[in-house]
Amino acid sequence: MKKKGCSGLKIKKLNTFDWLCDLTEAQQMTDWIEVQFKNTRKSYFLNSNKLVLEKGDIVAVESSPGHDIGEVTLTGALVLKQMKKNNYRFDQQEVRRVYRKARPVDLEKYEESKNLEHETMLKSRKIAEDLHLNMKIGDVEYQGDGNKAIFYYIADDRVDFRQLIKVLAETFHVRIEMKQIGARQEAGRIGGVGPCGRELCCSSWMTSFVSVSTSAARYQDLSLNPQKLAGQCAKLKCCLNYETDVYAEAQRDIPSKEIVLEAKDNSFSLFKVDIFKRMMTYSTSKDFLANAVTISVDRAKEIIAINKKGIRVDSLSEVIKPEQKKEFGDVLSKDGLTRFDQSKKQGKNKGNRDRHKQPVKAEKVLTKDIPEVTSKAEKATETIIREKPKKSGFQFNQKSHSNEAQVADKEKKNIEDKQQNRPNKNNNKHKNDSKNKVQKEDQHTKNRFGKPQKIGLTDNDAPKKEAK
Repeated sequence: MKKKGCSGLKIKKLNTFDWLCDLTEAQQMTDWIEVQFKNTRKSYFLNSNKLVLEKGDIVAVESSPGHDIGEVTLTGALVLKQMKKNNYRFDQQEVRRVYRKARPVDLEKYEESKNLEHETMLKSRKIAEDLHLNMKIGDVEYQGDGNKAIFYYIADDRVDFRQLIKVLAETFHVRIEMKQIGARQEAGRIGGVGPCGRELCCSSWMTSFVSVSTSAARYQDLSLNPQKLAGQCAKLKCCLNYETDVYAEAQRDIPSKEIVLEAKDNSFSLFKVDIFKRMMTYSTSKDFLANAVTISVDRAKEIIAINKKGIRVDSLSEVIKPEQKKEFGDVLSKDGLTRFDQSKKQGKNKGNRDRHKQPVKAEKVLTKDIPEVTSKAEKATETIIREKPKKSGFQFNQKSHSNEAQVADKEKKNIEDKQQNRPNKNNNKHKNDSKNKVQKEDQHTKNRFGKPQKIGLTDNDAPKKEAK
C-alpha cells in the first residue's frame, strides 16, 4: 500500500518534495493542487469542493471531453511556487476543477484503457509508415475515461498528419490529439540511468530544456567525441551546461591560446591548460607534444611581458628552490618498555643532581655574636666543616647547609627564651629534645653522605678538648 503525505514514496517522475506538508496553515493557503498523469505530464486544478486531499490521492479531474484520472503530487503553498515556475497563468488558461476522489468504477475503467496503450502505439507506427510520413510515434496515453488518446511523436521537419488523424480515429474509435515532443522530452518520458549512475535529469527534476552547443565542451577541454558527449536522447548531454559558467570565469585570467612564447633556443605554443591548478603546458610543435614544458599562469604572463619588450627568455621553466623534506621518525624508538621504571629511579636521585654540578672545597661557616651554650650538640650546630669525600661522586651543596645553619639559629633562640621563662626541669627536658634532634640530624647525614666527618667548633667559641 502506498504511503501518503510527506512520507510518500517517489513513484512518479518529476517528484517534488513537500517540506511544508506538516504545517496546516501552509496547506490551507490555497485551493489549487498539482495532479500528475502518465510519465511527466502535469497540470493544476482548483479544489472548489473543499475536498480533504493529500499527496498520493487518486482523483477524478475535469477534462475535455469527459474526465481524467490522476494522482495528487503537491498541495498547499508550494503549488503557487510551482505554478509561477512553470509560467502557469490564470487569465490565459482555462480553470479546471477537481470532481471527486476516484471511485472503484473509475479505477477499473482507467486500468482497461491503460492496457490498450502499448498495442495502440505499435499499430499507429505501422499506419504512419504506410502513409510514408517522416515521423516517429514515441508514446500513446489514453484519458482516464477512455474517450481520448494523446499521440506523442518526434519529427525533424513539419509533418502533414491530417490523413493520419482520420485513419487513427477510424481504427481506434476515440478522439485523437497529436503532440510533438523533442528527443530530450522523449528520453524523459521513457526514463533511464545516465553514465553518472543516477536517474536522468530530464525524468527526475528538469522541466525546461536549454540548447546545448559544442562550445560548452570546448570551454571544459573535453574531447569532442560524440559517443561520449551524447546522452540517451542522441543529443548533447544537458549536464554540459552545468559547469560551463565556472570554467568560463576561471579562463578569464589565463592567457590566450594563440600567444607564442619566445625563448632563446625555440618558440613554444600552448598545448593544454589545467584550469583549476592554473598550470599551462607548452610544446615546440603545434600538432603533437614535443619538448613539453609546464609552467604556472603567472610565469606565462611574466614571459609574455618580457617578449613584448623584444627580449627572449633563457628558458620557460621557473627556478624552483628544492624544499627540504621533513624527516619523520618514531617518537617512541628511544624509549623501551622499561621507560617508566627508569623514570622512577631518576626520581629517587633527583635530589642529588644539583650536587654533581660543581666541586666544592672545604668551607667554614662561622656564626657571629652567638652566646655560649652548655650543650655540646648546640655548640656543634654553630659551625659545620665539611670536606669533599675522596671516593664518592656527589658534590657538597652549600645552599642546603646554609639553610641548616639558619634552622639551628632559630632553635637556639627558642631554647634561650624557654630557659629564661621556665624552671630547670623543663630546661633539662628541652635540652634532651634538642640533643635527640641533633642525633637524628647526624644519623640523617650519615645515611646521605656515608661516614660523617668530625664536627668541631672554632677556637674562639669552644674549648680545645671539644675542638678535637
